[in-house]
Amino acid sequence: MSERVNNINLINTLDGLHEGDSPVEKNIESMINCPALISGLSHEMRTHMNSIVAFTFLLNNSNFNDEERKEFSHQILDSCEQLMFMFDNFFDSVFIDTGNVSSEPKNCSINNLVSELIDEFGVFIKKEGKNEIVLIHENQALFNDEVFIDNVRVNKVLRNLFRNSVNNTSSGYIKIGHSQTDGIVTFYVLDSGTGYVKNSDLMSEKSLHEAILKYNDTTSALNLAVSKLIISTLGGRIWIERNGISGTGFYFTLPVKKSRTTQIPIKKFNDTRIAI
Repeated sequence: MSERVNNINLINTLDGLHEGDSPVEKNIESMINCPALISGLSHEMRTHMNSIVAFTFLLNNSNFNDEERKEFSHQILDSCEQLMFMFDNFFDSVFIDTGNVSSEPKNCSINNLVSELIDEFGVFIKKEGKNEIVLIHENQALFNDEVFIDNVRVNKVLRNLFRNSVNNTSSGYIKIGHSQTDGIVTFYVLDSGTGYVKNSDLMSEKSLHEAILKYNDTTSALNLAVSKLIISTLGGRIWIERNGISGTGFYFTLPVKKSRTTQIPIKKFNDTRIAI
């Protein structure tokens, strides 16, 4: 009976994507009615494409040594990754806008989900040369509960928020964690950077156009806009708080259904640090 009710709730959520008063509809309208976002995306794509073409041309020039060629290859790969990440976010917004979106919850451990992302993020920080950032995995859950959750979309949101923190933090820490209560999981990404004011403006539906023009940061604007859309479609809530003096704290909650597996107590290690 409970599964049938959950399925009905999911159908109702998806059916309501285009109702005028829904959070999803408001977020979509905010993106569509933002010329600065579309213009900025076009500029970012052309920039990365030009970079790929230019470094490919240099790569075929015999006047450069092996070390220089290696750097050219790195620049090409980096531009390709940036384009893929941008297109992935853009197409997510298109699918949600057209209503071609569905939630695919799977049985998984939240703690394992976040731990795997932490490993990925540690590699990303090293690649970006942000060696003065300490990555922290904080788990406030008492049990390693397995729950039904759309892990693919949760991963997407956490990646978006993490990259936002990396862009706004030159040194200090980025803390990623979660907590669980009955039927609700709260995720958070905290940093000691300097991006709170900018992020707050970019999260605002009323001033998105002005914020993009002011900060010239289309990538962050798209990451945050898509994250808001995803959380809305999953029936959750996302918000921003100041962390310290100028750092940013992103939080989002999602409804989950526990699986019938046995609860496994977690051996607590507060502020577990990942060596970078």
